[in-house]
Amino acid sequence: MTSLLVPLRVAHSLSGFQSRKILSHPLASSAMKPLQGMTAIVTGGTRGVGRGCAVELAAQGAHVYITGRTLHEGDSRWPGSLESAIAEAKALGGKIDGILCDHRDDEQVRALFDRVVAENSQLDLHVNNAFLIPDDIDPNAPFWESTLDCWDDMHEVGARSAYVATWNVAPIMIKQGKGLIANISSEGARYYTLHVAYCAAKSALDRTAQSCAHELRPHGVAVVTLWPNFVTTERMLALDAEEWNLELDGAESPRFSGRGLAGLLQDENIMTKSGRVYTTRQLAEEYGFLDLDGQMPVGAPDPGESESIFAPE
Repeated sequence: MTSLLVPLRVAHSLSGFQSRKILSHPLASSAMKPLQGMTAIVTGGTRGVGRGCAVELAAQGAHVYITGRTLHEGDSRWPGSLESAIAEAKALGGKIDGILCDHRDDEQVRALFDRVVAENSQLDLHVNNAFLIPDDIDPNAPFWESTLDCWDDMHEVGARSAYVATWNVAPIMIKQGKGLIANISSEGARYYTLHVAYCAAKSALDRTAQSCAHELRPHGVAVVTLWPNFVTTERMLALDAEEWNLELDGAESPRFSGRGLAGLLQDENIMTKSGRVYTTRQLAEEYGFLDLDGQMPVGAPDPGESESIFAPE
């Protein structure tokens, strides 16, 4: 089964948001949007952080492709769909194309990249965001009381799907001689969070990004990992904060991560960041942007040093 492109396209218009550092960038100093002319893919873009990243990137001028399995609102128990994400971007003057894609199906993933390459002269950013957290996961139960499927779900659509997408996108960006790949991870990669399987899958995302960065560095392709903190996603807001031990004071909006990605895309020294882990707040402090409410979120714990495991050349 091949991917189905949702036939909804929207045009660009000027965006009101620009960060302090981005204001000094040549792209931002012109009349067009900061990311005008750039193309990005965000996997798992129907809701949550993925949707926020896609909408923010589109609002800043990028042509964004999002993937997801939910076409219409109501097709899932959780709010969010390809159509509603496209509509949100359109309201901000952004351009998003939605592609139905199950990231457990390697052929659908291959078809995604074939389509994007056929429709665009280059691919500037790929975001590995898709991550399957089982609906029946119990945050208060030990791992031995959960099913083994829990491990399979978060590694198949999470660790493995990110590797498969990166395997597909690497030759595209190598041919271009440039590009940015970003894995959306979390503090669960280093600190206990939610479930053993969750922590293992997030650790895999960080380690994969680090190793891919080492191999792609000679080709001018950067790979980074991004840690959002608590995010006011549709799913997070629907959960019982006490049962899940959620601290939403100082939480960040889903679009906050997108602003960090926009900063990375315009960073002329991006290769110095390749192979590293960054919190969204670290990027906000470096690039000079705030969240939608004008505030600086608390941010995830400092990931610490994330130097390459290989000796420098």
